Amino acid sequence: MSGEEAASGSRIEAAGERSIAARQIGSAYTGDVVLPAEALQAAERVTAAPGVSNLPPLPLCLGRQKELTWLRRTLTGQREGAITQSGTVYGLGGIGKSTLALHYAHQYRGDYTLIWWVNAASPDEIETSLTSLTQTLVPGWAATAVRRAQVAWARQWLAWHPGWLLVYDNLDNPDDLTPYTGALHQGHHLATSRRTTGWPDTAPTLTLGDLHPDDAKNLLCRLVFKDTAPTARQQADARALAAEMGHHPLAIKQAGAYLAQNRGISLDAYRRRLGTKLTKTAHGLPAERTIARIWDVTLHDLERANPLAVQVLHTAAWLAPDDIPHTLLTPPGTDPDDIAEAIGTLAAYSMVSDTGTNVTVHRLVQAILRAPRPADDTQPPRHLQGRDRAEQAVLRSLPLSSGQDTTADDQWDTLIPHLVTLAATTPPGRHNAPLTDAYTTAANRLHQQGHTARTIPLLKATLTQREQLIGDTHRDTLTSRGNLAYAYLEAGNLARAVPLFEATLPQYERILGETHPQTLASRIHLAGAYQKAGDLERAISLYETTLTQYERILGDTHPHTLASRIHLAYAYRESGNLRRAISLYEATLTQCEQILGDTHPHTLASHSHLAGAYQEAGDLERAIPLYEATLRQRERILGETHPETLNGRHNLACAYREAGDLTRAIKLLQTTLNQHEQILGDAHPQTLASRNNLAGAYQEAGDLTSAINLLETTLAQREQMLGDTHPDTLASRNNLAYVYLDAGDLERAIPLYEATLSQSEQTLGDTHPQTLASRIHLAGAYQKAGDLERAIPLYEATLTQCEQILGDTHPNTLASRNNLAGAYQKAGDLERAIPLYEATLSQSEQTLGDTHPQTLASRNNLAGAYQEAGDLARAIPLFKATLRQREQILGDTHPDTLLSRRNLAGAYRAAQAVQQRSTATPTTTTDPQQPPTAD
Repeated sequence: MSGEEAASGSRIEAAGERSIAARQIGSAYTGDVVLPAEALQAAERVTAAPGVSNLPPLPLCLGRQKELTWLRRTLTGQREGAITQSGTVYGLGGIGKSTLALHYAHQYRGDYTLIWWVNAASPDEIETSLTSLTQTLVPGWAATAVRRAQVAWARQWLAWHPGWLLVYDNLDNPDDLTPYTGALHQGHHLATSRRTTGWPDTAPTLTLGDLHPDDAKNLLCRLVFKDTAPTARQQADARALAAEMGHHPLAIKQAGAYLAQNRGISLDAYRRRLGTKLTKTAHGLPAERTIARIWDVTLHDLERANPLAVQVLHTAAWLAPDDIPHTLLTPPGTDPDDIAEAIGTLAAYSMVSDTGTNVTVHRLVQAILRAPRPADDTQPPRHLQGRDRAEQAVLRSLPLSSGQDTTADDQWDTLIPHLVTLAATTPPGRHNAPLTDAYTTAANRLHQQGHTARTIPLLKATLTQREQLIGDTHRDTLTSRGNLAYAYLEAGNLARAVPLFEATLPQYERILGETHPQTLASRIHLAGAYQKAGDLERAISLYETTLTQYERILGDTHPHTLASRIHLAYAYRESGNLRRAISLYEATLTQCEQILGDTHPHTLASHSHLAGAYQEAGDLERAIPLYEATLRQRERILGETHPETLNGRHNLACAYREAGDLTRAIKLLQTTLNQHEQILGDAHPQTLASRNNLAGAYQEAGDLTSAINLLETTLAQREQMLGDTHPDTLASRNNLAYVYLDAGDLERAIPLYEATLSQSEQTLGDTHPQTLASRIHLAGAYQKAGDLERAIPLYEATLTQCEQILGDTHPNTLASRNNLAGAYQKAGDLERAIPLYEATLSQSEQTLGDTHPQTLASRNNLAGAYQEAGDLARAIPLFKATLRQREQILGDTHPDTLLSRRNLAGAYRAAQAVQQRSTATPTTTTDPQQPPTAD
């Protein structure tokens, strides 16, 4: 709201004889300039045409709605003690301050009598912008008036007329604004600045940060792909590139323009060469708008104001962007007060954020400062001087002790992010042996904490140094290569893990021999990578070969042999061959008990594996007691909070859940989750798995709100910790979509399923088991939405792939066949549904057994199809058999048992209705039949 309009002439103050004389001859005085009376009268009488402004064109702007709301509330709201309605937006160069102000001005231009864009980098530029205002409103008079008179006239016009908006863009010194905000009260003042300090205490200010990740991704896609819808992979690449650029608006616009012009360069390729791209711009765009050139101006100012600040900034460029302790930035012998002053100067220019003890630097500032600059003639170059200081600072801060020293552990945890960043940004050809040793220690610590995926930069840097210094086939180099491959595997990057394992195994065979323990271990790792990639045929063959070699070299009961046997059994289990898996697990357990003892950790693990196989075979009567006994032993031998104990508790809870005992399952899962969070941390993979399974139990119990909250949290954490396309992230996304579907929220479920399937196809491959499962889930969502035209072809294609990849009787193939039959039934095509149900039931009985949960579901669904076809003579016996078996296997109150009871009751009612119709007169009416509920 504008201030009150003052009476005519009230702003003219006596200033000696000159001012008095001016009033005596009827002229007006404004500042140091005396205006003729006709000019004063013109300023009062001249009105601006509706919508007058000098606003630049509105650039593409996505997001920032909260900031726009703040601006509107600040400029139009009454504040206690405020005479002038003003606001200031400050932040890092290129962060979007001007775009935000311009967006505000365009959005609310109808509410202002005039909007004027003022270039405010200096007092002279402010006055130049005001002369352009005068030239717009009174061009005839301005053509002959001197510059100072034009400025005075503009100020006089603003003093007389209400309802305007002045936008002071790129204000360098807050004091430059005082002559205007102090004298002009009829409108709104909005300033943008890099400066965070120097503003009046009463002046409202907004710190502008980076874009929201979704807004950043959408902006990049709009710029690169224009009106073409990007694929899910392109969206994922855009999200990754936007994150790499710190969601910085100008960087995203710069990248978008460059990529739109150079269509042969992919988003991923641009991201991988980001440091070399930030100084380039698209043709037709001003070169001074590149990120590097924008910040060169700031760095030039900083060099004059405080050279130590520039040195500190170059050091911080090589460290982790967040939470850099002041101590890491303080060179030996430097006064801490000088460092504090230097950091304060950096903060004043929005180059860093400072808490008083820690500093945060924008990722793009770091990327620019790490890149060599052509104009840098210092020796060594300034960016490498910063690298040297950063390396020495970290090495000086490393703890001297480790192990049980919690203080040392805390020091390591503080320094690990900086070691990871140093490793990830190692310049070519650089060697630092003590730093490489620190990388190894940090990687081991991260692995112990369950964050193996985060070790990749550390392991890559270590491998590179070992290859260069001790050779490509040295045993330590082979170990490094194997560790890196394993880290890629844990990160879900199968495309890099598998080739690296494949390359390492022949080197072990050639250097150490075919049967050396490390060669055998390498072979096991490659088999595990094949298994994780869904290539069970190669995995099982390699496991079998390795087991034979272990038996021959180490003996039938060596711990490595026993472990190899467990690996093979797990692969059999995953391939759907539960009979061979259980037989091998049972034999291995017997050997573990005889050789290692009843309470050895390997024996307890073998117990747990066997229980899991029983559970997967649907034999909960044997699985649950075995889980319970194993958990008791782990609690006694390993302790209440040992990771293996937590894992055992988690497995038992999941078995309770599968048995329908949701009360015990949820209670145990809640306890386990709390313990995982306390012992392993909030983002440990086992903690995330525990949170995921608790969500599943809530979903089965009907508490969809709790389930959704947990799954959304888990998904966000997996995206942050593991990346957007890690298999566990994709599984989380799929699970969240399933709960949305269960809640009837098809608008959120189907797009999430579609995106997950696309990412699975690109990341894991078209025929990976997880991709096939994702395709089935999407088909199910289409079916629930009533879109059978899309559901049935997807079911048919997936079944064909399951048969080809997994085999005709794999549990997933049987489930796929059952789902397709259900879709045929839903479409009213019982002629195709019933034979498919019959074939599926027969195969389930032969492969999984007569009482496996999947067999029981298949029997229930076939009975429902018979009932829908009017064949109650065959439906009722099947419903009865299914109910009897579920009561025996799952118990009297399991949800599936209750479902069977309802279905059988519905079939009895249908039979009774048929009987009544056959004996009733033609006018008798009956209740409609209730359809059975499918599993």
